[in-house]
Amino acid sequence: MAKVETTRSGWEELPEAWRAALTPKLAGLYGYEDAANAFAALALDKREALLLFVSRFTELRLWHEVEKIENVYGEGGVGMNFSARRGLAAKLVRHRQFSSRFAAHGDCAEGFLEKGRSRATLHFLRMRDDAPLWSVHFDLHAPVATPLSALRHLWHEKLYRITPDWRAIKTALG
Repeated sequence: MAKVETTRSGWEELPEAWRAALTPKLAGLYGYEDAANAFAALALDKREALLLFVSRFTELRLWHEVEKIENVYGEGGVGMNFSARRGLAAKLVRHRQFSSRFAAHGDCAEGFLEKGRSRATLHFLRMRDDAPLWSVHFDLHAPVATPLSALRHLWHEKLYRITPDWRAIKTALG
């Protein structure tokens, strides 16, 4: 799938491959029956965040693991809640770009951090009680890439509670 220029993309402006990839996953989002109406109803921050996730997941060959998008946000953090195929955890364990080290939160069953990047890294969390329900967000500074990146992560996101918006993640992704 080609990269999509965001900030001006409506449903009809998306490439056909992207619309096909989103259609089964957006149906029912926020009560909209079809994907086109659900996408059109998304605020700009949510639309931009969603397209960033589609792009990054596609690069990592993980998009097919997403079954249904439950929520997406792009301000005050860039994240998405989704139902996944049962094999997502096993795939992340085997994926060379992810680690479970330091990734889980106390209220989650498991977590995975993207490694090998110091900026705009994915952080997956599987909810404890509902096995197929996952949350994923972008960390602007990677918690485990380098000591400097970890310090920046702690400084910005933990100490000062500064979370990136979709613009910061888009810039960091290049």
